[in-house]
Amino acid sequence: MSKNLEPGFWDSARKHLIRYGGSFEPAIIERAAGSFVYDADDRPILDFTSGQMSALLGHAHPRIVSTVSRQVERAAHLFSGMLSRPVVELAERLAALAPGLDRVMLLSTGAESNEAAIRMAKLVTGKHEIVAFSKSWHGMTGAAASATYSAGRKGYGPATVGSLAIPAPNSFRPRFRHADGSLDWLTELGDAFDLVDSQSTRSLAAFVAEPILSSGGILELPQGYLAALQQKCRERGMLLILDEAQTGIGRTGDMFAFQRDGATPDILTLSKTIGAGLPLSAVMTTAEIEEAAHDKGFLFYTTHVSDPLPAAVGVAVLDVVEEEKLVDRAQRLGAKLFDGLSRLKQRYECVGDVRGRGLLLGVEIVKDGKEPDHQLGAAIAAEAFRRGLSMNIVKLPGMGGVFRIAPPLTISEQELDLGLRIIAESIEASLAASAPGIAAE
Repeated sequence: MSKNLEPGFWDSARKHLIRYGGSFEPAIIERAAGSFVYDADDRPILDFTSGQMSALLGHAHPRIVSTVSRQVERAAHLFSGMLSRPVVELAERLAALAPGLDRVMLLSTGAESNEAAIRMAKLVTGKHEIVAFSKSWHGMTGAAASATYSAGRKGYGPATVGSLAIPAPNSFRPRFRHADGSLDWLTELGDAFDLVDSQSTRSLAAFVAEPILSSGGILELPQGYLAALQQKCRERGMLLILDEAQTGIGRTGDMFAFQRDGATPDILTLSKTIGAGLPLSAVMTTAEIEEAAHDKGFLFYTTHVSDPLPAAVGVAVLDVVEEEKLVDRAQRLGAKLFDGLSRLKQRYECVGDVRGRGLLLGVEIVKDGKEPDHQLGAAIAAEAFRRGLSMNIVKLPGMGGVFRIAPPLTISEQELDLGLRIIAESIEASLAASAPGIAAE
């Protein structure tokens, strides 16, 4: 019998754990190394989502292990009013990577960094309305949750006053089209801000956006969109906040996704990738905005602000990304992965779209052309896990099941090929199982 079926473990889990969304995988994970996690039978499972999209360097990277071991002996946590060398070094390194965003605050989670960014924007502008995309995900706390529209809005009472949304651009299902049927995102953006202006009480503080909406189904902002969005914000005296929780630190083939478009935000938030699996996030902004916020008494005094242990890990992450040339590697391997997934699209009608950038790609599962097929998507995901591949699938109304594929930047070409092979085999098996007559046999 598989050790993953251990009754005591699952009985205790059912009895004592609060369920927090989705369902648990049918395995007990005992360890993780490189691009794999290992279950109780010591079966390797290829991790195509880098944990929770965070293990940028894979699992148990030697530099991260040694950094944690060394730093925890020196200082892991300090009084929030104290500073340590790793904190200042990481701030300096991040500022050098994003010219113009010279001021940095180090926190723990993506939600926390977005809370701080939104709070700062409201204070500096003296306004309170926050606009986000209709399929956004910015966190599960307070203002961040109020700016999250892809899930989790029902049943919790009123959102933060002044929460507004516009449609997320979707090239696969365009709302506004050119004559050739392609997405007319500029007209869509103009229409969206007409609606924002009609709803606003003339207190627009900021727009918060992901360059690629991950939980929204890997919806990439078209080239040029970000600059146009920034202009819309400037016309209204709004700040532009970019949430690069999943796109930052090289994943898209640029250090930050916004750099492709040359549109530097007023505030940038980082998390997930900067900590390589440990809880670390950052807020970056201009000296001018930071000075204005400080002059107005900006307060975001938390227990783990400026902690030395995660900061040291962040420095190690940047070292490895630079030394192993992982930004270029994400671009190169991303192209290879995109080509492999595109071949699956040509081979299987159920693969409706392949999209994304670098090593953050989405595969949308459909039926009858563009009709969402959540059932088949779920079957493919389950079959892939049985065959030793972990992929995260997003299920949203009006969209097919969208696989989010974001392996570690350290993944080998052979491991990418393995993942592609398992996806193909899982699609084949799931299609065969759903074919007429299979169940009866």
